[in-house]
Amino acid sequence: MKVLFVTSEAQPFAASGGLADVSGSLPQALRRRLIGTRIVMPLYDEIPQNLKDEMRFITSLSVPVAWRRQYCGVFEARWGGVIYYFLDNQYYFKRSGLYGHYDDAERFAFFSRAVLEMLPFIDFKPDIIHCNDWQTALVPTYYSLFYGQNQWYQGIKTIFTIHNIQYQGKYGTELYEEVVGIPQHQRSVLDWDGCINFMKGAIETANRVTTVSPSYAWEIRDPWFSHGLDPILNARSWKLCGILNGIDTDSYNPETDIQIYNNFSVDDLSGKAENKRKLQERLALEQNPDVPIIAMVTRLVSHKGLDLVKAALDQMMREEYIQFVILGSGDWEYESFFQSMQDRYPGRLCACHGFIPELSRKIYAGADMFLMPSKAEPCGLSQMIALRYGTIPIVREVGGLRDSIQDSANGDGNGFTFKNYDAMDMLGAVRRAIAGYWQRDGWNVLVKRAMTWDLSWNRSAGDYINLYKTVINE
Repeated sequence: MKVLFVTSEAQPFAASGGLADVSGSLPQALRRRLIGTRIVMPLYDEIPQNLKDEMRFITSLSVPVAWRRQYCGVFEARWGGVIYYFLDNQYYFKRSGLYGHYDDAERFAFFSRAVLEMLPFIDFKPDIIHCNDWQTALVPTYYSLFYGQNQWYQGIKTIFTIHNIQYQGKYGTELYEEVVGIPQHQRSVLDWDGCINFMKGAIETANRVTTVSPSYAWEIRDPWFSHGLDPILNARSWKLCGILNGIDTDSYNPETDIQIYNNFSVDDLSGKAENKRKLQERLALEQNPDVPIIAMVTRLVSHKGLDLVKAALDQMMREEYIQFVILGSGDWEYESFFQSMQDRYPGRLCACHGFIPELSRKIYAGADMFLMPSKAEPCGLSQMIALRYGTIPIVREVGGLRDSIQDSANGDGNGFTFKNYDAMDMLGAVRRAIAGYWQRDGWNVLVKRAMTWDLSWNRSAGDYINLYKTVINE
């Protein structure tokens, strides 16, 4: 079986979020299961020069973009045993930043078409083309309309994964002639709500559509979560399924992580206590090994549940013997709020603004509990990372949080959960976690159970392999 993984970002070459982690880890896990997997992505200017130096030029070709043709260079590199292809066009990709440009529709229409044009020029004809998010959503559409009947391309199947349905690739219909290049009689495949919608086209034309957690797969069929795509998702529900992401358990390993203060293991938790002490010292918190630390590492935006935290934090700090740490940046409203709370509770609350990867690792390792009260969460990686470091998640039962965290009330779970998007429900889960913390023997059992929970990509890779086999055999 051969799989071509199509993505707009991948570790270690270029990253802006969780998609890069998935793209860097899932193909590796598939390779370990003896699946022939390769990755293709744009050759961004932001890729570090030392990684560019390892690339080998393969060929160049001419790619149709609506009524014109554009140059595309094809480069190859190997990382971790997986072959990466990089598609080069300096006009589209020699820029600062991966996304957010005025012509993103054209940039990724070019990329999607170039992926298909590239195939006959490389020594790899895939059985499956696995596409990810709106930036690659035109691949299954173009394949269905222009390539599937070509003898060389016949037999290839396409899978499209929705990582976040909020970002769909919606543009004005004037781009049909200038950018997308689809004839008038075939445009219904992309038409949606008076716009061109790249994601809608992929849902229509891909052989299967997946999401990054089982719960998210059925949530996005509801208007509350779907951002307008629920009618087409319900009409195509037979091709929709969810597979929970994993994390890189080698990178997030408290026994070997060089970014935390002290390494520790499930058999020796003394290092976790030392991480807590040094975290308190760094963040100017009261040096007290007994006080529980509740942490958040998050973007400061409303859908991460910060409205609930804002409503309940003052009551939580007044009534409970805790310390609270938050790391992140985002909306001014939340940055200002947490700064004011730090001033109100000196030595007990620390608000760290910005994206500081090494500090985030130290927070995961040093905190006792990790709060994620999200309004929506397609999968979530933070709760999995927290488990890996023995920091107990407190989460709302939504999306991937529901699928990865089980309430410990029955003695079998790995965290604390609440259902309703309500500040008092969240506060109730926090109080249950704090009560559990004071039962020290039971808490240590919970910490060890969390650290040994199966979070690896091997589990997810097995589910994807089963899906690939099903699609190939249809």
